[in-house]
Amino acid sequence: MVGPARPQFVLFGSSIVQFSFSNGGWGSNLADIYARKADIIVRGYSGWNSRRALAVVDQVFPKDAPFQPSLIIVYFGGNDSMGAHPSGLGPHVPLPEYVENMRKIATYLKDLSDATRIIFLSTPPVDEAFIKNNKSQFLSDLDRTNDICGKYSEALIELCKEMDLKVIDLWTVLQKREDWLTSVFTDGIHLSAEGSQIVTEEILKTIKEAEWEPSLHWKSMPTEFSEDSPYDLVTSDGKRTLNPSNWTFHRKIQWE
Repeated sequence: MVGPARPQFVLFGSSIVQFSFSNGGWGSNLADIYARKADIIVRGYSGWNSRRALAVVDQVFPKDAPFQPSLIIVYFGGNDSMGAHPSGLGPHVPLPEYVENMRKIATYLKDLSDATRIIFLSTPPVDEAFIKNNKSQFLSDLDRTNDICGKYSEALIELCKEMDLKVIDLWTVLQKREDWLTSVFTDGIHLSAEGSQIVTEEILKTIKEAEWEPSLHWKSMPTEFSEDSPYDLVTSDGKRTLNPSNWTFHRKIQWE
C-alpha cells in the first residue's frame, strides 16, 4: 500500500465497470476529478451477472479488511437481462432472482461500515438495431431488448427505494438525449465518451445532493499535500508563488 491513505471509491460491476477507463470512460473521469482526493479502484468483470457477483462479493469486500471503502458504485443487470439461451448456458438471470441477488449484495455492502456509502447504477438502454445488424461470428445471437432492460432497471430502482439506497436510473437518463441511439454507445451496449459523460454527471449530482457526513463531493474533500510552497510556480511579477493543487483548467469539461 502507498501512502498517505486516501478514501477509496470502488467501482464494482460487469463490463460497463471494467471498460470504464476506456474511450473516455466514466471511471477515468472520476479518477481525474478526484485526483489527490480519493483513489478510484476498479473491480469490473466483463460478462458477469448478479449470480457471479453475489458469489464473490465477500472476497472483493472482505469484512475483516483494515480499511473499508468510503464509496461503492455497483452495476449489474445488463447481462442478467439477456434472454435465456435454450442450452441453459449464458448470463441470463430471471428478474425475481436478479432482485434477490442485488438485495443480498446491497445488504452485505451496507454491513461493511457505517461510513461506507453506496450508489447503484440501473440497467442502461441498448440499441437493438445495432446489435442485430452487427452479430459476432463467435457468439450466439445476443437476445437483448430495450424493453426488458427497462424492466430490470425499474426493478432495481424499486429495490433501492425500499432499502433507502442511492440509485441512478441509467435507462432513463441516457435516453433523454435526443440522439442517444447514435451517441451514447460504442457498440449498442457499452458506453461511449458521451455516454460516460452523462453517467459521470449523474454520479457527481447524486454525491453532491446526498446528505452524507462527511461529504464525498470532490469540491468538499481535502486535496492531498495542498499547502502553499516556495517551490510552486512563480507569478509574473516575481513576488510570490501560485499553488496549483486545485487547478482544473486542463479539463475540457468543468464538472460540478
